[in-house]
Amino acid sequence: MHHLVPFLVVFLIIAAVLRIDFFFSIAYLFFAVYLLSHLWTQRLWVRLTAARAFADHAFLGDQVAVDLDVHNAGWLPIPWLEMRESLPVRLTTLASHRRVISLGPRERRRIRYTLYCNRRGYYPVGPLTMRSGDLLGVTQRTHMQVEADHIVVYPRVVSLQALGLPARSPQEILRAQTPLFEDPSRTMGVRDYQRGDSPRRIHWTATASSGRLVVKQYQPAIARETLICLDLSQEDYGRRQWETASELAIVVAASMANHIIVKEGLPVGLTTTGLDPLSREQVRFCLPPRSERAHLVSVLEILARVQVTSEAPLQELLRRGSMALPWGATMAVITGRESAELFDSLVHLRKAGFAVALTLVQPAAASVELERQAALLNVPIYRVWQERDLEMGS
Repeated sequence: MHHLVPFLVVFLIIAAVLRIDFFFSIAYLFFAVYLLSHLWTQRLWVRLTAARAFADHAFLGDQVAVDLDVHNAGWLPIPWLEMRESLPVRLTTLASHRRVISLGPRERRRIRYTLYCNRRGYYPVGPLTMRSGDLLGVTQRTHMQVEADHIVVYPRVVSLQALGLPARSPQEILRAQTPLFEDPSRTMGVRDYQRGDSPRRIHWTATASSGRLVVKQYQPAIARETLICLDLSQEDYGRRQWETASELAIVVAASMANHIIVKEGLPVGLTTTGLDPLSREQVRFCLPPRSERAHLVSVLEILARVQVTSEAPLQELLRRGSMALPWGATMAVITGRESAELFDSLVHLRKAGFAVALTLVQPAAASVELERQAALLNVPIYRVWQERDLEMGS
């Protein structure tokens, strides 16, 4: 029907030359159909609206239902409406969701499809393109397009009871002369019960021995801050397994942050350098240590969308990350490869008064030189290669 106008012109010329009234009637009929179809199609889009609704944050393994709400608020029916929604290929088996429907006057239709969150990331959902026309197909228009929304899929969080960090770990605390906090795991003696003491502090064994009510006395301490330093340089995770190893490194970082904030109630921060799909550039992320649950969500959101980059020196990341930390803070380093430059940086951090914990995401392999260097630095090194290596408890 794209060549209907030239056909009508030729038909009118033939009718004028032959002077046949029937040909004029046919020409007028086709012209009226074309004009009515054109006006109808134009009016369809005036009162047609579409909206997308779904949960834009999800965890790995979730199924997210996306609802497309289409409403024809006009008095003209829509004979057919083709809807094509672009979808992220990592969350569904189809590159797009296509549906053809019809809408009557003042009719609303809801269309639902499901996204399967099998991989962490930051994904666009849409855009939604709609095409419609008249019943005879005389005119067709692709007019309405709903802009894309985005969904954030958080990385997997493994429940941990012990991550295996050194004694000066995020779960531990530093001694301090001023008793700002007390460590209930470090008993330094007993004293007589005083009014207001918690019954939980009563030392029942010593009370029975001494014949008077005594309570435990704990070592004074201050809470420790932790900064997770995540290396996302592709070359540090090997050529063959860089994708698997880097994803596991992100799982380690997410699990560590969750454990420190949720289980221990201590502040944790994150610093890493990677590709950000929001800006499509390499970005250095740095979140200072905090202990709120809302802060954990911010950490997980960064870990959800950040991608591996081709060049991100770990030594520079450690140097800049330590500049904003107080003395005695813990720097939990996660990388896929050990090197002389890395050990030099760890030595510098320890001399500067920081506690250091190193987690290597690589297959377990005995390395005499590595163990020797770790012993000299007094830096325990822990290897992780499978997620079950992290699952030390529920």
